[in-house]
Amino acid sequence: MVAKLDRLSRSLLDFALLMERSQREGWSIVALDLGVDTTTPGGEMMANVMASFSQFERRLIGERTSAALQAAKARGQRLGRPRQLNRRIVRRITRERQRGATLAGIADGLNSDGVATAQGGAKWYPATVRAVLQSVELDKETTLGDHG
Repeated sequence: MVAKLDRLSRSLLDFALLMERSQREGWSIVALDLGVDTTTPGGEMMANVMASFSQFERRLIGERTSAALQAAKARGQRLGRPRQLNRRIVRRITRERQRGATLAGIADGLNSDGVATAQGGAKWYPATVRAVLQSVELDKETTLGDHG
């Protein structure tokens, strides 16, 4: 039993598989918003039509979200959560990389010095260092986009 069919599934395939399983195992799907009996041919058809609209709605939402994110990026907005790492640590990582240090070497140095990650973690990894450097590059691109 679900309050709304689109809370059960927004994929027509998933819903069809669930309907098939309910019929095979002898139980019913009850969606309180539809008020249909899925054990009858008419109720099954109505539930499938509503599942189709739920999938359609999910895809429209995805398209609108993608378009909004692309528009924000085109305006130079930085996407994602705000940076939480201390600027001093970001400068250290950037400086060490410019001097030729490897990602693993930078991570090892940060670990040796007991520097916590942005999320308060105790261990730096080369991938974490790379993510910081990529974030710095994104910031540069955003800044150039504002003045270009």
